[in-house]
Amino acid sequence: MDSKRAAGVLLHPTCLPGPYGAGGLGSEAYRFVDFLEKTGQTLWQILPLNPTGYGNSPYAAASAFAGNTLLIDPDILIGEDLLKVEDLENAPGFSVTDVEYDRVGEWKTQVFLKSFERFREKVAGGDKTLHKNFALYWLP
Repeated sequence: MDSKRAAGVLLHPTCLPGPYGAGGLGSEAYRFVDFLEKTGQTLWQILPLNPTGYGNSPYAAASAFAGNTLLIDPDILIGEDLLKVEDLENAPGFSVTDVEYDRVGEWKTQVFLKSFERFREKVAGGDKTLHKNFALYWLP
């Protein structure tokens, strides 16, 4: 039996600070992992990453296989040229202490629709880079 002790933190990514109403799996998650390393932590335990269900509980989700879109970082979509900085300038003033799931979800849905439209325009214009990137990162 390995008797090496370890320490860690239980924290859902939506609890990380961020400018878009809920933390996610973007730059704030990378900063948190850097913090864990600096403080000698070896584990990051997270709650389920599926869409939340009744009462915004990750344990009452409609699907055990779907990912929670609240965890998508819009800044990554800017880096992929699927959003522009000005697309995010209308972000509502979200609470800095609570995740307002409904408000964040409504706003991010609008942002993701813009992103999808930009994706469709690029593909219609003959840009195959996005498909190649998708295949490179997401397909086995």
